[in-house]
Amino acid sequence: MSTVNIKINGTPIEVSEGTSVLHAARQAGYKIPTLCYHEDLAPFGSCGLCIVKQEGSSKIIRACAATAFEGMSIITHDQELFEVRKTILELILSTHPSSCLTCIRNGQCELQDLAAEFGIREQPFEVRLSDRPKDCSSASIVLDPEKCIKCGRCVQVCQDLQGVFALEFIGRGSGTVMAPAVMLQLDDSPCVRCGQCAAHCPVGAIYEKDEIATFREAVADPTKQVVVQIAPSIRVGLSESFGLPPGTVTTKKIYTALRKLGVAAVHDTNFGADLTIMEEGSELLGRIGGGGPLPQFTSCCPAWVDYIEKFYPDLLEYVSSAKSPMQMVGAVQKTFYAEKAKIDPASMYTVAIMPCTAKKFETVRDKTMYASGHQDVDLVLTTREFARLIKSSGIDFLSLEEEEADNPLGEYSGAGTIFGATGGVMEAAVRTAYHVATGKELTNIDIESVRGLDEIKKGTVDFDGTPVRVAVVHGLSHIAEVLDEVRAAKAKGEQAPYEFIEVMACRGGCIAGGGQPYGATDILRKERAAGLYADDKHSEVRCSHQNESILALYDQFLEKPLSEKAHHLLHTTYEKRPMYKA
Repeated sequence: MSTVNIKINGTPIEVSEGTSVLHAARQAGYKIPTLCYHEDLAPFGSCGLCIVKQEGSSKIIRACAATAFEGMSIITHDQELFEVRKTILELILSTHPSSCLTCIRNGQCELQDLAAEFGIREQPFEVRLSDRPKDCSSASIVLDPEKCIKCGRCVQVCQDLQGVFALEFIGRGSGTVMAPAVMLQLDDSPCVRCGQCAAHCPVGAIYEKDEIATFREAVADPTKQVVVQIAPSIRVGLSESFGLPPGTVTTKKIYTALRKLGVAAVHDTNFGADLTIMEEGSELLGRIGGGGPLPQFTSCCPAWVDYIEKFYPDLLEYVSSAKSPMQMVGAVQKTFYAEKAKIDPASMYTVAIMPCTAKKFETVRDKTMYASGHQDVDLVLTTREFARLIKSSGIDFLSLEEEEADNPLGEYSGAGTIFGATGGVMEAAVRTAYHVATGKELTNIDIESVRGLDEIKKGTVDFDGTPVRVAVVHGLSHIAEVLDEVRAAKAKGEQAPYEFIEVMACRGGCIAGGGQPYGATDILRKERAAGLYADDKHSEVRCSHQNESILALYDQFLEKPLSEKAHHLLHTTYEKRPMYKA
């Protein structure tokens, strides 16, 4: 790759051609402040904080959008730039409420951090706050327009990364707002509740619906037995909230923390992931054998399911009918487990700790989420909510002893663990589907070709002489390419060039879900994924069909994959949903 030689504050450095001034400065050891920039997004330049000087020119440039060129000499910090940046921050703060103590982002707010760095203790400008009310229409996400700083990250995420276009700029100049089209409520827009807008918002203008108080009330209620499950990616996500390196696996400390919070039983969604593989894998093999339309799409991600119901409803027949692991566990908790534990399912209160804001909606999305005769999953807390809950309960997470989950719904394979990373569902499914189809075990169960952060990965898996064409997609803006292939093939009466397709709405998969700790970057995504793959590597059981508790569940309760009882409890249906509600 070609390089260019530049100077940053008089220091010569060599950078790759095409490097932005912002990244060149970081390479030289200088941090240029910014609010609108995020590595996941194209440079936007709306906040103006990253302004720098180019020696020999009177022109002020925005470091995030300017590209370094041969001989360029940049000044990143001097008194004039400090004062201009401080004034910009003061102007932003003049339209931002000062209710930091009660804000959900207190202590994790990029604007708050910058105000502290610049020593802003007084507001020199007249404060002019928005009179738009909070939008609490969504089951998953809250929009607080009063706190919006108009950086545009949420719009970019929604349009460019996710291809949903639920949020947009409306108005001009100082009257510009970020909102759904024609100022609709969020729940009336195409929003799929993925929460990436909340994950990328630098302040508290968009955040998950906080339900910590509901959890506390349930635990304190003597008539309820609170039973909790934790998602695969929680074990590598939560650690960052307590100062541990990204990718650190904290599974057994999480179990202990939950018991200290007063829950009656602790289960693991990984068990549901293994169960999903048995059901979804059996469905796939049935379709390949002529029992249904191909390709088969995975159905674990509720934001993806919401997306296809709204944007591509003509392709719903291709989506697996299997519920997500979370919903499978909830249904089994209130039937099989309730019977085993001699608990009245009506008094059982099921909670799921999830990396995903869309999971909050999934619990009530349709009548199939009540297959047990009750709401199968009563409450969802995101990783961020769970971290706040632990801290506010006075639990010293780092000093906790390690405990085991409660069986049988606490036993799982390494295949269940890797569900949390893009490609993980595909890899887990192939490990078991190969065995079911051939009666043999894969010689090498580490399927590297489906791992990594390439947005679309395609390949062929050899099922003992039978080729199975697969694709892995993450980030909703990229799935349209594959869906259009499937749609075009369907129009011609042909099959698209795939048998099995995994889709996750969020870049990197659940490890960077909308409810995970803030600050996800590709480096961090790789570290979180590495933690899951290491946990899988060290597992005694690494394939779903080898999980003895899963086999016992079928033997004692479900009979076999795709049985009538399994269909009732573990499968769902889909329907066309309007993109806009009038």
